[in-house]
Amino acid sequence: MDLAGLTIFRAVVRENGVTRAAAKLNRVQSNVTTRIKQLEEQLGTDLFIRDGRRLVLTPAGETLLPYAERLLALADEARHAVREDRPSGRLRLGTMESVAATRLPGLLAHYHQQWPDVALELETGTTGKLIERVREFEVDAALVATPSDPAALGDVFESVPVFREQLVMLTPRGHRPIHEVRDIALSTLIAFERGCAYRAYIEKWYLEHGVRPARVLELGSYHAIVACVAAGAGVAVAPKSVLNLQTDASNIAVHELPDIDMIETLLVWRRGHFSSALNALRQTLVAHEDGRAMPGGIADANTDAGIAAAAS
Repeated sequence: MDLAGLTIFRAVVRENGVTRAAAKLNRVQSNVTTRIKQLEEQLGTDLFIRDGRRLVLTPAGETLLPYAERLLALADEARHAVREDRPSGRLRLGTMESVAATRLPGLLAHYHQQWPDVALELETGTTGKLIERVREFEVDAALVATPSDPAALGDVFESVPVFREQLVMLTPRGHRPIHEVRDIALSTLIAFERGCAYRAYIEKWYLEHGVRPARVLELGSYHAIVACVAAGAGVAVAPKSVLNLQTDASNIAVHELPDIDMIETLLVWRRGHFSSALNALRQTLVAHEDGRAMPGGIADANTDAGIAAAAS
């Protein structure tokens, strides 16, 4: 069982068939078919069954796939390890949507200019989902919020803090100032799906004060969340940095949450699964001076103007 055979096996799975896998790998179809048969002979079991025109993984194929991913990832790491002088190859990075929108554009542009040989692949998700994708070697590293439960990371991961975020509560303009949970006039919490660390923090805050939202409206983007808050559908929590992306804040009030500390954004990766490309990204993120104010943000409800608007 060699790496080339595993690479072909993984490509057939990812591309949903031999034809696309052959095109992706720049091989002829017969070569791909032959290598799959050789791999099945080496393992003594079928890896695929044919369902009409589709190839479907057998239980043995399902078992092999995560091992193949890990072996190929380890091989990539070994190749990178002997070329520490020049980061290259593929780097799969997961990130929360808020970080992708506010923190990464300039940093990734700088990274691409400095290390053009790195093929950076980016995907977004909640903190919970991203941690699982790192655990399963589906991404090399991820930018996640520090989980409210420290045990979520455990001993499997290494991490370094790279940003700090202040959570604020968003309400429709005209909402009274919020000093505690019982000041919240609307019973609906608008949030990302479960697995979002920021949602976990705000739900914990509710519970610590003996309150539960009557309902949670789950949405998939901050633009949609802010729009629903502006329309009066409920309240939401977001990193303050996200608000700088909003072009129209006329119907939103922003309330600080002094009971919730600043939350660190972590770059996390599996222990021992490191590369020169990831090291270069870590250095880029850590070197960035965090905490600089961005122009064009929404005024806090705790400023004079914000309090006046919230009381109107």
